[in-house]
Amino acid sequence: MAEFAKTFDYGPDAIILKGLDGSNWRLKDYESRAGYAALKKILRDGLKPEDVIAEVKKSALRGRGGAGFPTGLKWSFMPRSFPGAKYLVCNSDEGEPGTFKDRDILRYNPHVLIEGMIIAAYAMGIAVGYNYIHGEIWSDYDRFEEALEEARAAGYLGEKILGTDFSFQLHAFHGFGAYICGEETALLESIEGKKGQPRFKPPFPASFGLYGKPTTINNTETFAAVPYIIREGGEAFLNLGKPNNGGTKLFSVSGNVARPGNYEVKLGTPFAKLLEMAGGMRGGRKIKGVIPGGSSMPVIKGDVMMSIDMDYDSIAKAGSMLGSGAVIVMDEDTCMVKAAERLAYFYFEESCGQCTPCREGTGWLYRIIHRIEHGLGRQEDLDLLLNLADQIQGRTICALGDAAAMPVRAFVKNYREEFEYHIAHKRCMVGPGGYSTRHVAESLAMAAE
Repeated sequence: MAEFAKTFDYGPDAIILKGLDGSNWRLKDYESRAGYAALKKILRDGLKPEDVIAEVKKSALRGRGGAGFPTGLKWSFMPRSFPGAKYLVCNSDEGEPGTFKDRDILRYNPHVLIEGMIIAAYAMGIAVGYNYIHGEIWSDYDRFEEALEEARAAGYLGEKILGTDFSFQLHAFHGFGAYICGEETALLESIEGKKGQPRFKPPFPASFGLYGKPTTINNTETFAAVPYIIREGGEAFLNLGKPNNGGTKLFSVSGNVARPGNYEVKLGTPFAKLLEMAGGMRGGRKIKGVIPGGSSMPVIKGDVMMSIDMDYDSIAKAGSMLGSGAVIVMDEDTCMVKAAERLAYFYFEESCGQCTPCREGTGWLYRIIHRIEHGLGRQEDLDLLLNLADQIQGRTICALGDAAAMPVRAFVKNYREEFEYHIAHKRCMVGPGGYSTRHVAESLAMAAE
């Protein structure tokens, strides 16, 4: 991935990962890029915590983990006068299929995350924080630990930071690769040493979080945007994007594109421009469908997607969600039944089993699509799939049930004729195995190179 970063530089509008090549992640490198200037500005100029929160609100920074909740508003929920311990948690679990942006922040610019968390802790009066890192990216976990040691040695972390009365301790915590631990309350349970299962809400983490204390949880990319906001001002960050969609966003582009990878662009950038940055469609083929925000988001037809801007509101109007920013592009040779089957299998396997609709329903979704894909489907299966999705969505403790139901509903709705063809002809429309023989041959050739 270091070579990848050197080649593409993430995008011309990057503010989080611009100019990084895998070798310049150390503290001295970060300080040469105005690193920790925002923290110094806050502490040495005596900015009040409420002023920091107000600046983040002005920026229109929304949660980059998937929900898109306004970050400044979330920070304002933390009770500042609470007499006991309070906690700050970063969600670096990143288990959503198609998403690989947060690990690049940990790998290439870990200090921007550390500075962002320190600023957040100052704004909310928090003394202890944790970064929950996906357990399957161990080298990045080690790098983050090294960055923490550098920050402590330089006086940016620990007791009386930069000679002030503000103290903050930050620790890394590794998960074990469970998708469900990306859900914020399951993540808290995991940190506490318990089985990673979601909690009932309310109470919400802002009042009853880690160890039963008030807790604020944000995504890696969300914290990473904070130093720029404080250094350059909330309005400057807002103007990078559009109203209600401030700043830049990292998009993990994968699938049938010529140059898959992470691209940091301004929110509101047309999808057509993002696709062009990723080299366009591989082999010059036509676009068929796009999942715009990670595998749990509804798929959008390709021709519709080409007219959409990449921001929270525009994608919501098109019937999907920006989510984590994982853009999965599928071309004309992709079998949508096979794609739906693969996603359904993932959510079936990753369900924690706590809620009956999810535990049983995800298995039914997978098995029905599996039999359609393998020539054993019935026409009534399509309505059964939609009915099952309705019985799952909105009926579980966490959003995993929704994550399983929404893609299935969208695949059936947007590509129903393909499902019907499978059922009627007991084979795929686009060729054996879900891909045309040309597509298979080209993929093998690329692998051989």
